[in-house]
Amino acid sequence: MHQGALVFAQVMAHLPITTFRRSVARHRGDFKVQAFACLDQFFAMAFAQLTARESLRDIEVNLRAQSARQYHMGFRCKTVSRNTLASANATRPWQIYADLAQHLIGIARPLYANDPLGKEFKSLMGATVYALDSTTVDLCLSLFAWAPFRTTKVTVKLHTLVDLRGSIPSFIHISDGKMHDVRILDQLLEQGLLDAGA
Repeated sequence: MHQGALVFAQVMAHLPITTFRRSVARHRGDFKVQAFACLDQFFAMAFAQLTARESLRDIEVNLRAQSARQYHMGFRCKTVSRNTLASANATRPWQIYADLAQHLIGIARPLYANDPLGKEFKSLMGATVYALDSTTVDLCLSLFAWAPFRTTKVTVKLHTLVDLRGSIPSFIHISDGKMHDVRILDQLLEQGLLDAGA
């Protein structure tokens, strides 16, 4: 019988748990929570992302198939049902995960600070090079009427400013599907997050 830690547990061991717990406490994420804590929610969503699950039912079925190993994966709840997960996703403060993402970006950026950019960027003499990209995410019209795009379609746009040295996001903005990237670039220049340069 295998005695080592599960791969999922090894990956989750790199999570800055103290920072996560501080963020949960600051935003009162576990207030009146009995069994399914924010950490369990994060583990369930990380499991879904790493194993390419496509729905809450898919997440539930796969986690129940691993029910004998859930404790060793890091879960402290007995089971993960899709209703509980859906409720947690709908009501828990998103700021907890934004804080965690900012902390992880802060850890990752110095790791890539001295990486070479490649031949095509040598002429910039060490300047930080960014790429602004956006992704359109289609949504359900009956649930997300607040994000109109066309008469029969609703979308949101995820605008990401990526530092090309290590491909680490520096800025993320979610807008309605109609906002153009040039308006985001104008906002970044106005806020002083980017320098137009010479």
